Amino acid sequence: KKLPRTIRLDSRVRETGVSKTVIDLPGTGMRKVLIEYRFRFDYDEPPSELNIFFFSNYTGSSAPLVRLVWRKPSGEEIELLRYGLRAPDDKLYVSISDAVLSNLVSYYVDKYPVNVSERVTVLKLLFGKVTEKSLESGDFEVEKGDYKLTVEATVFSKDVDLDAKLVVYGTVHGIAGTDHLRRPLEIPLIWGAPIALAFGLTASLVTTFLQMIIAVISGWYGGWVDSLIQRVTELYMVIPFLPFLMLISTFYKIDIWILLTVVIILSIFGGGIKGTRALVMQLKEYPYIEAAKAYGASDFRIIFFYIIPKILPPVVPGLVGAVPGYVFLEAGLAFLGLGDPFLPTWGKVINEAYTNGALYRGLYYWVVEPAAMLMLTAFAFAFLGFALDKIVNPRLREL
Repeated sequence: KKLPRTIRLDSRVRETGVSKTVIDLPGTGMRKVLIEYRFRFDYDEPPSELNIFFFSNYTGSSAPLVRLVWRKPSGEEIELLRYGLRAPDDKLYVSISDAVLSNLVSYYVDKYPVNVSERVTVLKLLFGKVTEKSLESGDFEVEKGDYKLTVEATVFSKDVDLDAKLVVYGTVHGIAGTDHLRRPLEIPLIWGAPIALAFGLTASLVTTFLQMIIAVISGWYGGWVDSLIQRVTELYMVIPFLPFLMLISTFYKIDIWILLTVVIILSIFGGGIKGTRALVMQLKEYPYIEAAKAYGASDFRIIFFYIIPKILPPVVPGLVGAVPGYVFLEAGLAFLGLGDPFLPTWGKVINEAYTNGALYRGLYYWVVEPAAMLMLTAFAFAFLGFALDKIVNPRLREL
């Protein structure tokens, strides 16, 4: 089927298919504004919605009076509605207007005296071939051809003007579907990938290397330095990480990069320090470390040239494996409405799906697609971490 695309016609813009005429009414101080929209509709299905947006500069109670006339390719002209603007920037949702539906049904019942089906809608009557059978059954074939909508407005002052924008919404959708605002979901899914990876990789890299350096300093120097670092680490480990992060995000509405900084600060003194410190305590007793101390190597040289290169290989698999955790953390905060308010992340897509009742309405793709991207990211880094672990840890190698 050939699905309809969205058609936009605006009298404020000089474009094909739109004409505007202003006629002064002598002796009255009033004017008549005539706007005509012409467009061709040759699709196999009716549109999903039809709206008119009005723009006027009137003030007070002298609201313009509007008359809408619809002309079909067959030549039928139907008065849809007589309407008084409720505000200078009023909106008329034609496709769900009970008044428009009543006028259309009255017009066709006078022409075809039958019982009209409850399945009949405004859009079916506007864009369908109306017959006695179609009115009774509610099934309409789309009438293809040239349509015209005329907006006749009476304004009560020569200083008042009126414009209108006609939007005939289509039903086409992207490869990943659309959301409640008709935005293609492939855009946030693709856009969210580098954001998620940048957040996860940066948080994992910075946190892991800072923890490693702190753990080496703690294990190498010992004494009060070791005791202080261990007490701070234990204090950080008992702080409720996620609730604390939610508290900060709620009060300050931070963007994703400030959120990343806060995550790194809260993760510096993590449990990884204790595991790495245990390795350092073993390495301190190795002969090559004793030899380095014997020939007068400085603490800086021993830490960064002898100890860290030795413990780096076992740390790398943990670094890779930690990436999905940070990706899920950002997605979780975004799902709770505490993430970046501007960037289209995977968590934000799930949040909007939940907020707009996607599962209740049967729009499963809206939730499944970002969730699948999160799972794919987790599996990818988990498998990479397992592979690296087998390389750096001979005991895990298969025979």
